[in-house]
Amino acid sequence: MSAETARLDLRLVPAAVTAWAVTAAGIAWGAGPVLGALCAAVALGWSVACGLSGRGRPWVRAAAAGVLGATVLGAGFGVAAGLRSEAARTHPIGQRFGTTAWVTVQPVESPRQTGNGRLMFRSDLLGVAGRAMTGAVIVFASAAEFGQLGAGQPARFRARISRPTRRDLTVAVITAVGRPTAGRASAVQRAARQVRDRFAAAAREVLAGDQAAILPGLVLGDTSAVTAATTAEFRTAGLTHLTAVSGANVTIVCGAVLLTAQFLGPRPAVGLAALALVVFVVVVQPTASVLRAAVMGAITLLAVLSGRRRQAIPVLSATVIALMVAAPQLAVDLGFALSVSATAALVVLAPVWSARLVDRGWPKPLADGLSIALAAQLVTAPLVAAVSGRFSVIAVLANLAVALVIPPITVLGTAAAALVSLWPAGAGLLIRFTGPEVWWLLRVAEHAAALPGAAVPVPAGWAGLLTVGAAAVAAVVLWRWRWFRLAAAGCLVCAAAWSVSGLVSGP
Repeated sequence: MSAETARLDLRLVPAAVTAWAVTAAGIAWGAGPVLGALCAAVALGWSVACGLSGRGRPWVRAAAAGVLGATVLGAGFGVAAGLRSEAARTHPIGQRFGTTAWVTVQPVESPRQTGNGRLMFRSDLLGVAGRAMTGAVIVFASAAEFGQLGAGQPARFRARISRPTRRDLTVAVITAVGRPTAGRASAVQRAARQVRDRFAAAAREVLAGDQAAILPGLVLGDTSAVTAATTAEFRTAGLTHLTAVSGANVTIVCGAVLLTAQFLGPRPAVGLAALALVVFVVVVQPTASVLRAAVMGAITLLAVLSGRRRQAIPVLSATVIALMVAAPQLAVDLGFALSVSATAALVVLAPVWSARLVDRGWPKPLADGLSIALAAQLVTAPLVAAVSGRFSVIAVLANLAVALVIPPITVLGTAAAALVSLWPAGAGLLIRFTGPEVWWLLRVAEHAAALPGAAVPVPAGWAGLLTVGAAAVAAVVLWRWRWFRLAAAGCLVCAAAWSVSGLVSGP
């Protein structure tokens, strides 16, 4: 293990954790002002105590500065979260809960199918009953009547207004009961939608039906054509994260641009990658999850441009703090928690595990792939279990099996999306080259989900989080003993034999 891997800069971690925790508590429980006051009191008391007992000691001054910075930051975020939560709770639309009125909204994302001919999309509220209002709302509507509505396209319709079901700064849930009168989106949003539509059409022309449906989701996060069966297979196999735009997509796209633009020099190459990042975000749609990925990509580009060595933990911590300012609703978003925890695991755990496997004679590519899959599954499994009540046993192997096909799908698919309006034939050729990789991904998801016991039921909520989390921690702690490794290997062999016998014998 290298010295660079061993040394981790953790100075920003307390501030990031404090900002996140205080914001989440302020939004979910309305405890922002109380937590802000508590942080301020802790900061004052800690400063006085350290000043009286450890004056002149460098480590004491450093600790005092770290705690002081984190608690002062927490106080500020606590006040901000309290103000935002109170504004959502006392929003004027609350006076119309349970009534029907004409509303005007502007979607911030393309509608998503929910089944039974219905769809759902998040929107910015523009007006209610002729009165101008702002705020975040969730809209449920008929797929037949709202299916053509796109992001950024204002729509006016009659709707039933209800109380929000989640505390995430949403001010209302709106259920459409009439046909919409749609406005016109901005030129940039119309161009982005045209790219998405043409990309999906080109995929349908050159790929098989199931491949054409999933490719826009893998490249642009557009899962509107993905069937419920495929969605269930990806969820059971632990591959759902591949259909959501993440930091991995941004890294692959920007990395490909940087590699192909090196002949221009480092600064022009980074500028071109930054432009590609902006265009990519616009085409994909700048939703909260895409914003999260884009901020990480932008910080990475800044580090390359400045010529300084990139420290992953400080970058991740700074990203968390920045997003708590720009999009505080992410503090209570599962996707955000999964993304941050997975990234931290890939930085802290995966390199150590990979180095140990290499020392034992494993090939480095295989050691890296297995360590990344294990680390990501270890830290995200408790969160997934808490929400879904299921634990994917096959997720590590499934992710390992598809690891090599994701970069070519992303690079070729993104290049095709860039060409689809300028050179449709060239875009179609690139999409055709993604066919074998997408076929492999679908088959892995299908066969992994078909294995008996691929996903096992666990308690949902806090019980599931604590149960799966405790099991994961226990596995890491006990792994150093040979008897535990032999027992785990035996259980794995028995599970594999049971799964194979189930496939052979049938239901």
